[in-house]
Amino acid sequence: MIYIPDEAIDRMIGEDIPYLDLTTWALDIGGQRGEIEYFSREKAVLCGTEEAMRMLVKLGVTPVFSLPSGTVVEPGQVFLSGTGTAQSLHMAWKVTQNLLECCSGIATKTRRMVDIVKSVNPSVTIASTRKSFPGTKAMSVKAILCGGAAPHRLGLSETVLVFKEHAAFCGGPDAFLERIGELKSRVPEKKLVVETDSVEYALRLCRAGVDCLQFDKLPPEELLAGSAELRTANPNVVLLAAGGIDEHNAAAYAASGVDVLVTTGLFFAKPLDMSVRLLPDGE
Repeated sequence: MIYIPDEAIDRMIGEDIPYLDLTTWALDIGGQRGEIEYFSREKAVLCGTEEAMRMLVKLGVTPVFSLPSGTVVEPGQVFLSGTGTAQSLHMAWKVTQNLLECCSGIATKTRRMVDIVKSVNPSVTIASTRKSFPGTKAMSVKAILCGGAAPHRLGLSETVLVFKEHAAFCGGPDAFLERIGELKSRVPEKKLVVETDSVEYALRLCRAGVDCLQFDKLPPEELLAGSAELRTANPNVVLLAAGGIDEHNAAAYAASGVDVLVTTGLFFAKPLDMSVRLLPDGE
């Protein structure tokens, strides 16, 4: 689904284990063998099991069982297990649990919001912004994919998205309209997305040939009132709603006539309540 390089896995391990597990060493129990099992205390959409398994292997634990990212698990259901020495098991414990709780939290929240939107309009897509917490982007994107959403814009190099701040440097909104043909000719293989907070200006953008209109913080009732006129002006235009969209208002926006709901909120989901069992052999 998405490639996470070894460098990223090693960095996550290194944050929690700069040298050794001092407690296991001091107790002199590191050589004893045992097993580790992971389960969720609540219903969850899993994300990060593949990376957790790579961590286990790097730390000397042999994976025994794993469910793939994207799987829905019930409370108490074991979804990952392995065997190894007490030293390896204790080193792997928290770094893997933290990753699984955070990523599965995002995936689960995403699935809830996707389900809300699809129940209103199955053709509407949920898309995440590029405003993830720095250093967590790859796993955050994987998590929203596991939950059924899509990335809206992975980085500045990917999409031609014009904000009012760009237009200001072009001489203002009216002057920018005159440059749309020139802009499209410079990147002919890309769609042109322009953000606006006005249906009136959106109509002018539509008639000028803009491919996608992103409405910033426009109430759903205003979008609903303007979407039909916009599609009459350009039947192929893609309409996006952005700004403050969450689980509480997603249904209203899904019914507003737009094609995509753009949100940052998915990245800041509460970590799930997951648990780990560490058992010595014979118990």
